[in-house]
Order: sequence, then structure tokens, then C-alpha cells
Amino acid sequence: MSTSFRHTEPLPPKTATGPVAEVYGQIARDFGIETPPTFVVLSSAPELLAPTWALLRESLIAGPGGRTGKELAALGVSLANRCPFCVDAHTMLLHATGDHALAERVARGERPADEEHARVLDWGRRTRVPGGLGAGPYPFPREHAPGYLGTVFAFHFINRIVSALLTEKVLPGNAQRFRAVRSLAGRTLARTVRRPARPGASLALLDPPDPGEAPAWADGAPVGLAYAALLRAAMAGAGLLDLDDQELVEEALLDWDGSHPPLGLDGFPDRRERPGARLVLLAAFAPYRITDADVAAWRRPEHTDHCLVHLVAYGAFLAVDRLESALYRPIART
Repeated sequence: MSTSFRHTEPLPPKTATGPVAEVYGQIARDFGIETPPTFVVLSSAPELLAPTWALLRESLIAGPGGRTGKELAALGVSLANRCPFCVDAHTMLLHATGDHALAERVARGERPADEEHARVLDWGRRTRVPGGLGAGPYPFPREHAPGYLGTVFAFHFINRIVSALLTEKVLPGNAQRFRAVRSLAGRTLARTVRRPARPGASLALLDPPDPGEAPAWADGAPVGLAYAALLRAAMAGAGLLDLDDQELVEEALLDWDGSHPPLGLDGFPDRRERPGARLVLLAAFAPYRITDADVAAWRRPEHTDHCLVHLVAYGAFLAVDRLESALYRPIART
């Protein structure tokens, strides 16, 4: 199992107890995969694991809106963020919804034949740019906005965790790249994916935030509390930086236009001088560019896997917060 992970060594899921075991149990029931690496990689920080799962569950799985549309939105996010692991995973999950032809069209890099599907995929891609959604109408009914917005924010976070801390292999040998394997994997998940899920069930796993902390776009849905809980947990990672580094990364996020950094990483902090700030900014802008050398430059005897997961999560959520803060507030109606 360790070959799936980069920079950390999570404990085997079968040894999990307490809150981590509870989260794994709900993931198995509602996601259909007992211990996906996407969540196992967060297990050294249960206070991050639970709200990450809750945000995904309350948006993609139990939130308003059809599963196919939300999978397409998540796929658009993953394409924009250059996360091959998540692109492959969402393609298989499209098979699980029963939209096999659609899944294979997007796997080939083609535009969906259905114009509504195409608009949702394009919308998901545009969410990487702060303010990129503008004031135009959403490509889905207004009442589905909490589900779709929660989904894209969940995967802007998850993409960054995955790209930083996992390899690209969804299945051994990258077998998901074969059409027959994609289809079969999707079919094994079909019953779970198509089963209705009760909204709010994941909130019992959280130290619940004050309802006033939930974002307005959630419109009172459980996804808003899950988002607020993840924000609180992820931003705690700021404590791993000194105040000068915190100010540096926050200013960089304010200037970010959604672009991917150049190959030379011009303008990034030097790993020898400000390794923590460098890791945080890489996690926010280009987590797939984090190297062993970057992590080694930051590591100290006191820096456990728990610390590294928190540092990466801090950078990942700074990007999410930048995108959420730039969201056009007066939601246009379709």
C-alpha cells in the first residue's frame, strides 16, 4: 500500500480506531470504496480527514443536483488543476452513474455530445480562475448550486492533496487507462453511486462549527457546515509558518490569477531559505511540482507526517479560499 503515497507513510487502514475508523466506515458505505488512498493519506490528521470527507459527501454524494453533472464539474476542476489521478477517478465514476458513452468521450479528451453536459464540464474548468465564473447564469438549476459549488471546492482541495502526496496510479499498473477496466471498475460502484444518500449524516463526525460560519452559497444545506469545518481545520496549518512566511504566502494568493507557475518556478521562495513558504505555495498553485528535495529541506525531527499533511492542507485551502472569496455573490438564476 505504501507505494501509493509520496512523502508520508500512513498507517494501514485495518489498524484504524476511533474517529478515523468511523470515517472509513462511512466512506465504505456511501462512497463504495473501503479505504481510498485519497482519504487514507489524511489519516495522520483525523481533524482534516473528517471534514474533507464531509465536504465531499455533503456536496457530491448527498447534495442537491444529479451525480452525473457533479462528476462532470469535478472532472473539469481536476483537468484545470492537472490532477491525472482525479481525472481518471471521475471518469470511472461517470461509468458508475451509467453514462458510459459520456465517460469514454471525456476519457478521449472530447467534448460531451450533450450541450448541457459540455457547459457543466467547461464551468468546472473555469473555477480555477479567481472570479472566473463571473455573473453569468450557472449551467444547472439555482437550487442545485450548493451541491455543485461544494463539489468544486471539495475537489480544488482534494486535487491538491492528491497531487502533492499520492502517485498518479488509481489502480495498480495504471490499469484504469484501459477502457474495459474503467468500465468494469465503474460498474462495481454503480449500486452505491446510484443509491440516494441522506444529507447531513457526516456532520456527526465533526466538531460542528457555528452555523453562522457556513458560507452563504450553501443556502443552509449541510455542505455549508462541512465547508466551515474544513476551513477551520486546514487554516490551523498556518501555525507551522512564522509570521513573515504567513504574510508572504497570503500576499502571493491575493495576486494569483489561476495560472500554473512556469517551469523555473520564478518568484517562488528558495527551498533553502524559506522551505515552509515554498511548500505552501507549491501546494496552492502546483502541488504536482513538490519534490523530495522540497520536503527534505523543510523536514526537521519535530516535523511528523501529521505536520506535513497540515502544511500541504494549509496551502491547498488557501487556494480554495481565494477561489471562494472571489465567487460572484449575487447568484444569477437560470
